[in-house]
Amino acid sequence: MTTEWKLFADLAEHAGDRHVTVDASSGDTVEDALEQLLEGRPDLEDRVLEDGALRSQINVLRNGTNVLVEEEGLETELDDGDELALFPPVSGG
Repeated sequence: MTTEWKLFADLAEHAGDRHVTVDASSGDTVEDALEQLLEGRPDLEDRVLEDGALRSQINVLRNGTNVLVEEEGLETELDDGDELALFPPVSGG
């Protein structure tokens, strides 16, 4: 099973692409998919993680739902066909 990440704003620049597909297995979590996304992308990892943990201002969505607020966080299990997204902080003005 594969899962696609959509990356927004400067996160796409750090990853080198706006869409990244990772391999995921049944029972894998959002955290597993995030680890695969960050593997081999040190610039993106530095932008998303701080001391090995997700930076508080980074938003992680699964099928449009913020997993950090409305689901089980990074421990949310993936289903086939899930779409994941990473958003940097959003500011208005």
